[in-house]
Amino acid sequence: MFYRFVRLIVRFIVWVLNGHLHVHHKERIPSGNYILVAPHRTWWEPIMFALAASPMEFMFMAKIELFKNPVLRFILNHAHAFPVDRKHPGPSVLKIPVKGLKAGKLSLIIFPSGTRHSSELKSGALVIAKLSKKPLVPVVYQGPLTFKGVLKRKPMEICFGDPIYIDRRTKMTHENEAKYDQIMQDAWNKLDKEQNPDFHYVAK
Repeated sequence: MFYRFVRLIVRFIVWVLNGHLHVHHKERIPSGNYILVAPHRTWWEPIMFALAASPMEFMFMAKIELFKNPVLRFILNHAHAFPVDRKHPGPSVLKIPVKGLKAGKLSLIIFPSGTRHSSELKSGALVIAKLSKKPLVPVVYQGPLTFKGVLKRKPMEICFGDPIYIDRRTKMTHENEAKYDQIMQDAWNKLDKEQNPDFHYVAK
């Protein structure tokens, strides 16, 4: 209930600040829950993805420091966020999302690269997909990367790709991890070109 209420408020704020969010190829999203995977380009991407893929509700990872504030902790807990210690990630980084995905009510938003300034893909998304038996759905954001750009009402575009399925029997060897990392990267590149052939991301 809290999640849906906040989503309505956020949708209204986005509309006031920037106008309508442009969503492309939502029909590619499979039935049931799934794992949204995206290259990390700006801090508000998770919000935009959650709005674009509604009415599905999402879990997402948040750094553990944010949970120290009691007010913020309340909001994050009720928004399906779970804490992650980036310096010392434990088994819960995988167990919590896998358990949530298996329950079938929530999907997951994850950025395999980890940060906006890294192009190195990590295996976490692959392991979660394998253990939960849920597909990876590539998605990209094209739009303003600064709040100033948002206020100038530059278009914000979200484009979904075709789901990527990982066989549970697949062993997460370095070779297979590299294979699926490349599949994800190719999917994002395809979506970027499909949405805007002239698009080129430059980290801010």
